[in-house]
Amino acid sequence: MKVAPIVMMLAALLPAGVAHAADCVDARSAKAGFVLEKPGIRSEFRPTAGGMVAVANKYESESPQTQFLFNGLIEVFRDSDTGRVAMIPFSDLRKLFPLKTGAKSTIEFVELSPNKQPKSTKTLTLVVKGKETFSLGDCKYKVLAVKETFKNGAGETLDAFTALYAPDLQAALARRYDEGTSAESVNGYETIKPLAK
Repeated sequence: MKVAPIVMMLAALLPAGVAHAADCVDARSAKAGFVLEKPGIRSEFRPTAGGMVAVANKYESESPQTQFLFNGLIEVFRDSDTGRVAMIPFSDLRKLFPLKTGAKSTIEFVELSPNKQPKSTKTLTLVVKGKETFSLGDCKYKVLAVKETFKNGAGETLDAFTALYAPDLQAALARRYDEGTSAESVNGYETIKPLAK
């Protein structure tokens, strides 16, 4: 009987599996920051004061970009070589969180940039459609599917997608476009790791 060699092989594999699982960022370790990556982009997430998450995006073919996202979901500021934009909401974003399945919210905001005067306000509608699981390499995360629709002052849709948002990380791990159609696609990160100190 070859039970002993099998047990020894399993025992040898166990520490490697445990160590690998420890590399997955969780709600606690996310507070120290983490990195999400996919080919062509590296995003460093750092929680800051007031529920904001600072995100430093480094692109393969574009200039770097810095964003501030409220709770890691709602963009309120963006800065890059191509310009600077602030999105000023007219309501308290703190009242939207924690997100719950079935919740629907509309936020009116004005977009400000140094060289362009706003002509009207814009709206962002959030609809929390349900819960899913999303994988980043060997790490799995519970996410909320949040439909985001941006409209201009005339009510025309500027952008629409479903964010796969991980509340534990305070980060959108992917965006799903053209949901429910033959053109449906998912644009998401592929790996996660703790932010090197």
